Amino acid sequence: MKSMNRFTFLFAVMLILSFGLSLTKASLADNGVVGQSWLTAPRHSAGIAPDPALQSKTAIVQVYMAQTYGWRGLVAMHPWIIFKRAGETHYTRYDVIGWRAPNVVQRNYAIPDGLWYGEQPSLLVEHRGEGVDALIGEIEAAIASYPYPDSYQAYPGPNSNTFLAHIGREVPALKLDLPANAIGKDYRPLTQPLGLSSSGSGLQASLFGLLGLNIGLEEGIEFNVLGLNFGLDLNSPGLRLPFIGRVGLDDTTRVSK
Repeated sequence: MKSMNRFTFLFAVMLILSFGLSLTKASLADNGVVGQSWLTAPRHSAGIAPDPALQSKTAIVQVYMAQTYGWRGLVAMHPWIIFKRAGETHYTRYDVIGWRAPNVVQRNYAIPDGLWYGEQPSLLVEHRGEGVDALIGEIEAAIASYPYPDSYQAYPGPNSNTFLAHIGREVPALKLDLPANAIGKDYRPLTQPLGLSSSGSGLQASLFGLLGLNIGLEEGIEFNVLGLNFGLDLNSPGLRLPFIGRVGLDDTTRVSK
């Protein structure tokens, strides 16, 4: 009984701490969207993606993530992927957009590195140069094989994070490590409770994304309780926490050849 009480107390403390950190981060960011509706929130380029015209000879893949619009941004994130082959002078972007049902997988829904309804995106993954054209082919095949192209459920999934997690599983060379606050990344149907983690390099056990465990080189060790993820990242030391995502060293994957 004492052990259970201690666990409950620790769980509550970590939840409060994580939410407090997320609230502080949101307050410090203050992208000027207060008082604006989703219709008027800025969606201009964040200036992160390389100019595709100046990098026309280079194949590029990038994965972005930003807080969702409004109060949900304190607890949830929206990811997307962009890419261009060598010789191309424009990016192609893919997201899952819930309000575009029944066709939730959207191509070029927004600017490649645009603010997500006023929220500044962060870069999770970047691959440039040799071998990236082949990587893009694998990514396109993964997009085509996404099992929920006409389904969307914000919690516990399938959602935009489920979509990116599917790509990560199908394309391990992408080295995608979705953060702990990417709710939906652990969604699995009841008929497939075991499989690869979202990085494609680890193992996952999960019941509908509500209860589970991830172990892998990219994820480290991560527990999922009701969609709230807690863990320890080992390859880039840090704590994996709900709401805030992570506290520790930068975990961005950059590969250039």
